[in-house]
Amino acid sequence: MAGVELRAYQRAAVEAVLAARRDGVRRMVLALPTGAGKTIVFAELARRARHPVLVLAHRDELVRQAHARIAAVLREDANDSREVAIEQGDHRSSRDAAILVASIRSLHDRRIGTALAGRGIRLVIYDECHHAIADDNRRVLEQIGAFADDWPGTLVGATATTRRADGRGLDEVFERIVYHRSLREMIDEGWLRPLVGMRIATGVDISDVAIRGDDFDETALAARIDVEARNHLVARSIQELARGRRTIAFCIGIHHAERLSGALRKLGVRAGMVCGEMPKPDRMRVLDRFRRGELEVVTNVGVLTEGFDDPGVSAIAMVRPTRSEAVYLQCVGRGMRTHPDASDCLVLDFVDLSGVEVMTTATLDAGRGVPPEERAGESTTGMAAIPVDDDDDEPPATLAEIEARLARFDPLVPSVREETAAISVNAWISLGARGLMLHFVDHVGALQYFAVRAEGRGAAAVWLGDRRIARVSSLWDAIAAVDDELARHGEPASARADASWRTAPCPDDLRGQLAGLCPARIVNNVGEALAHLALAEALASFAGPGRGRDQVARPLPASKAGSASPITRR
Repeated sequence: MAGVELRAYQRAAVEAVLAARRDGVRRMVLALPTGAGKTIVFAELARRARHPVLVLAHRDELVRQAHARIAAVLREDANDSREVAIEQGDHRSSRDAAILVASIRSLHDRRIGTALAGRGIRLVIYDECHHAIADDNRRVLEQIGAFADDWPGTLVGATATTRRADGRGLDEVFERIVYHRSLREMIDEGWLRPLVGMRIATGVDISDVAIRGDDFDETALAARIDVEARNHLVARSIQELARGRRTIAFCIGIHHAERLSGALRKLGVRAGMVCGEMPKPDRMRVLDRFRRGELEVVTNVGVLTEGFDDPGVSAIAMVRPTRSEAVYLQCVGRGMRTHPDASDCLVLDFVDLSGVEVMTTATLDAGRGVPPEERAGESTTGMAAIPVDDDDDEPPATLAEIEARLARFDPLVPSVREETAAISVNAWISLGARGLMLHFVDHVGALQYFAVRAEGRGAAAVWLGDRRIARVSSLWDAIAAVDDELARHGEPASARADASWRTAPCPDDLRGQLAGLCPARIVNNVGEALAHLALAEALASFAGPGRGRDQVARPLPASKAGSASPITRR
């Protein structure tokens, strides 16, 4: 029998492995996003193998998943009687087992010799192989013989991200990425749910938190973010914005997870907590309650980043800041598997992480590669810190106050987003916490812009060019006021997304300003150019003196705001 039905990209991944082995590659990587079904690919490779197979994993959940999937595939073929066994802790594989699924932590020096002796392992499959270059894990591969010149076997690693937080490249272990599938491709083809992001400014400044490797020092970070006001903001945001969604919240430490879980319960949200230090039966009981819907939210520390598979999860709360693309991808991936009850995955980002590069070109040479923020032609909104308002110690207590701190973003495309489409026909550009901008052509044919910026508790100011012309009661009232009064200042149709001037070729002066940004931007037309320049200006306003402002040009070099009449106050 042919086994389970593979998706087209899964078949392509299997064929890529076989083709690479024929070309002489012995240590290779499959880069597949979370939710792509890596264990199905493993199972198909094991089914086709003519020699004994070893599958390596790091977590209990991954070991059990791989064992169950491979055993199920083999059972579908009545002529395949091979035994699949677990080698982990008290589980000892029988000598008759042809396929071993092992916890790499269990394979210490003495056990690996006993477990593998005489088996003639010729295929080694390494799940979450970005861990492979750690010294202890590499030592296991060395004992298997994967680096010996005369080793006849094949090492196939699989990971959702080939970039490690410490900057070390997987080429320390592997020779080649033989197949890569992007997260965007998986979403566009309907295999994963799209992400819908909401960024919530916490008011916490973490700019001076120490960095260890390529991520924040966890102890210093916990001291900064595990505070009552922030936890209350997070809990209220989850309660209001993720209502009706089963939610996983990723925290920085055990105390952080416990306190956030407690804050949620105080608000009446059914919440539980899991961490690696919990006894396994206790952890499983919490997760079982979560799967059954008895708990609405689970806070956790690390244990759900890999190997946890629950398609019913449809919201991710990124409560912990991270500079690591790998960590960010693994976390948001927990909510992207398709499910009949949810059409998307909501990401509540409490740490301004929209600048994390998700749409990555897989590369083994992470240590010597060009950093994402320096790649020409890729947009980023950066890692801007949100200034603390020293005069406002009260956390938001209502949804309206939460929304006053909130800006929508697309976690896969850190650029502009038309978040006002529900109330306006015009092409407003989101500037994150800096507000909104709308470009239009005035009555004499000059390009102008309105800006709407938050001002005080819930209020908003309206700007025409560099002139503040009105203050209204809310951001949404400001948008409506601008839309109503637009005809007094210019041609209303020119403010819409399909206005002909937006698709005009980008002139040299705008291209010069784009080239001066860091990173430089590549655009197709005037509309895209103005959007990038507006975003760059907004980012510079957060950067502060001496932190990038000299890299940013003004968004409208040719603007002539003139003496427009005030917008009607509402």
